[in-house]
Amino acid sequence: MSDSTDSTDSTDSTQPTRKHKALPKAQILIEALPWLTRHNGKTVVIKFGGNAMIDDDLKAAFAQDVVFLRHAGLKPVVVHGGGPQISAALDRHGLVSEFKAGLRVTTPEAMDIVRMVLAGQVQRELVGLLNEHGPFAVGMTGEDAHTITATQHRPVIAGEQVDIGRVGEITAIDTGAIEALLEDGRIPVISSIARSEDDGHVYNVNADTAAAALAAALGAETLMVLTDVEGLYEDWPNSDEVISRLTASQLEKLLPELSSGMVPKMRGCLHAVRNGVTTARVIDGRVQHSILLEIFTDEGIGTMVVPDEHTAQGES
Repeated sequence: MSDSTDSTDSTDSTQPTRKHKALPKAQILIEALPWLTRHNGKTVVIKFGGNAMIDDDLKAAFAQDVVFLRHAGLKPVVVHGGGPQISAALDRHGLVSEFKAGLRVTTPEAMDIVRMVLAGQVQRELVGLLNEHGPFAVGMTGEDAHTITATQHRPVIAGEQVDIGRVGEITAIDTGAIEALLEDGRIPVISSIARSEDDGHVYNVNADTAAAALAAALGAETLMVLTDVEGLYEDWPNSDEVISRLTASQLEKLLPELSSGMVPKMRGCLHAVRNGVTTARVIDGRVQHSILLEIFTDEGIGTMVVPDEHTAQGES
C-alpha cells in the first residue's frame, strides 16, 4: 500500500514542472485572445519602410508578421516606398538625390528609376518573402486599376510654390482592386506610385501619405507606420520618453514642432483617424515582430493616435 502511494507521489511531483515550462506559451496566447477577437475580419494597412526594408532579418520577420495577421483572421494591406533603394539606384545612374520640403525632387529621368525600383525591385522582393509562406501576396502599384490618382504637388517654400517635378498629391482613391484581392484571401502589396489625373504622367507619392489615404478609403481598423525610431518622442532631443497615446487634436498641436522626417508620418496618422480609421500607430520597425507586439499584447509599443471622441479605455 505504501509502495503504491510513494510511486504515485513521485509521479505527481514531476507534473507541476512540466506544466510550468509550457505555461508561458499558453499565457502569451491567452493575452492575444481579446485582440484576436477585436481585430478579426478587420483591415489593417501597414506602411513598410525604414531599416525593416534593408535588414534581411527584419524583412523576414516582417513577412512572418503579415502572414500571421492573415492567418489570424485580419486583412493586411502593405504599402511601401523605397527611399534607400531609390537613392542607391539614382547614384548608380549618375543622378543626384535632392530633397525640398522633405520630398524627393523627381525629374522625368528620376521618375523612370523610381518606378523601376519600387515596382521591379522592392515590391518583388517583398512579394517573394510573403509568398514563402503560401500563395498570398499580390503586387500592384497605385497606377493599377486607378487605385491612386494624383496631380502635381507644388510645396510652398518661403512663401512661394516650388516645382519639384513628378511628385504627386493624391486626389482620388479607388479601392476596388484591393477589396477584390482581400475578398480572395490575398495580401495586396502596393507601391506608392500614382496615375495622373490631368497630364498623362506617372507620379511619385510619399508612401506614408499613400498608406494613410488607402487606410481611410478602405475603412481600415488600423494604420501602422514602421519607422526607425521608438515612436513620437515627448520632448526630443531633451528626452527619449515616447508618447504612448494621443488624440488627433493633441497631435495637430504638436505637428509644427516635429522633425521633417516625422511630419509626413504623423500627418498621415492624423488624416487616417480623422477619416474613419479607428487607430493609427507609429512603431519601431527595428524591433523584430513589432507588428505582433503592437496588435496582440496588452502593453503595445510605439505611439498610438486615436480620434478625439475616443476615451482612453480599451484602446490598445
